[in-house]
Amino acid sequence: MQAERPVERRTAKIHGYDVSYRICGDPAEDRPVLLLVHGMAGSATTWRSVMPSLGRHHTVIAPDLLGHGTSSKPRHDYSLGNFASLLRDLLIALGVERATLVGHSLGGGVVMQLAYQHPERCERLVLVCSGGLGKEVSWILRALTLPASEYAMPILFPGFVRDVGNAVSRWLGARGIRAPHLEEEWRSYVSLTEPDTRAAFVRTLRGVIDVSGQTVTAHDRLYLARHVPTLIIWGAQDHIIPVSHAHAAHAALPGSRLEIFDDAGHFPHAEQPQKFIDVLDDFVESTEPMRLDPRDWHALLTGGPPQARR
Repeated sequence: MQAERPVERRTAKIHGYDVSYRICGDPAEDRPVLLLVHGMAGSATTWRSVMPSLGRHHTVIAPDLLGHGTSSKPRHDYSLGNFASLLRDLLIALGVERATLVGHSLGGGVVMQLAYQHPERCERLVLVCSGGLGKEVSWILRALTLPASEYAMPILFPGFVRDVGNAVSRWLGARGIRAPHLEEEWRSYVSLTEPDTRAAFVRTLRGVIDVSGQTVTAHDRLYLARHVPTLIIWGAQDHIIPVSHAHAAHAALPGSRLEIFDDAGHFPHAEQPQKFIDVLDDFVESTEPMRLDPRDWHALLTGGPPQARR
């Protein structure tokens, strides 16, 4: 078995903004590339348990989206389309032509948008507890879209709670006590104690959710992905986006693979990392990457098959 490879944190300047990313491997090597995209109020840190092992056979790139993590947080367009364009430009800056696109939660919506806008960049699609596949979503996220909710957030996300919670987390970690799903939720909470991150979060949230639920859907365009190898991973205990969305997407994508992690919630990659690694490795190894040329888009839109290019 190949040894795990180190994960480095780097920063790229894209259109004048700092885009932080973690990378495992060298894009110049002749290895499959995995682009891992986190969810709302998350960061590349969410992939920390799986990146070193995935790096044995792949070059792995995990960015912090603008407004998240240590990337810039400008007063900006935080739409799915703009996130997708940012990732396209990051791949270009790193010299990566194509990648298997892996998106968690909001990141699932972003990678679907990237595959739609720039199909020539997509070899495979992996949707992990993805947004954009149904209306239902956690009531907490819906409540945070209410008018003037941003003015209540400094009260809901005070700095002193962050400091106390971090101290408790360190105490538990030192004693080997872990609850990965709570750690991920806490990390999201902590990020929202920062005013710039909070402002970006509100803009991002209101772009995809309102008080009635998710306002964007990929179902009307999922037929375009029928020629792209697609893997859907979901936690059966997901209380943020229900597992029924996974089954609906799988039914809408004949030929897609569906993996339900019975004992996981919204963060299967953190809660059951080895299973996630095994499933993703097997998917990449057992499928041929799709190489779409922009000229094929007309054929897809009119119902014809694209030409496979390798």
